[in-house]
Amino acid sequence: MAGSMSTAFDVDAVIVDLDGTMVDTIGDFEVALGRTLAELGHAPVGRAFIERTVGKGSEHLIRRTLAEAGAPAALYDAAWAAYQRHYLAINGRHSAVYPGVAEGLAALRALGLPLACLTNKPGSFARPLLVAKGLDAFFAHAFGGDAFERKKPDPLPLQRTCEALGTAPARTLMVGDSANDAAAARAAGCPVVLVRYGYNHGEPVEAVDADALVDRIDELPALLRAR
Repeated sequence: MAGSMSTAFDVDAVIVDLDGTMVDTIGDFEVALGRTLAELGHAPVGRAFIERTVGKGSEHLIRRTLAEAGAPAALYDAAWAAYQRHYLAINGRHSAVYPGVAEGLAALRALGLPLACLTNKPGSFARPLLVAKGLDAFFAHAFGGDAFERKKPDPLPLQRTCEALGTAPARTLMVGDSANDAAAARAAGCPVVLVRYGYNHGEPVEAVDADALVDRIDELPALLRAR
């Protein structure tokens, strides 16, 4: 059950998801997938499908997209190579930082909290996107979905990120937009706050087991009791 805005968290650090939490990247996905499918001789998939499907890593996205487009699963390797090429070519050009993100990150840093970005997006996509959107300087660490042996919702990426930050999971806040982020946080022992916008696989975020919901990242500092 999501907590109220009166919730207060004692934290030493904050981990923040990327797609759907800091940056609205559906436009990038739409263009890169459209070009990939066109190269393979298939029609594009719909934006609503993409919104429901992103968040579990590029491998999952490619396999689901091929199925949605009616393309044979045997095209996976070709689709993966084409998608990598097309996404890197347009990374950040069709996306936008959500309102309040930069202000919220700056306020968290002003509280003395180290920040890490943890996403299921490949690191080769995530790090250039943070740079392109002027967000990279806020983060002590940025880990993509290929940084560890497993991805969210497995707790391992959060546990490893806490180790990199030098903080205990119970005092490290996870901020995300989906059930993936919440499940990983719960399993790792981290408190979790979700934004009300984002993708959440087409399901209402209010139904997710989180400690609190916010409309904007810059609402977070009011919820925190920093070290």
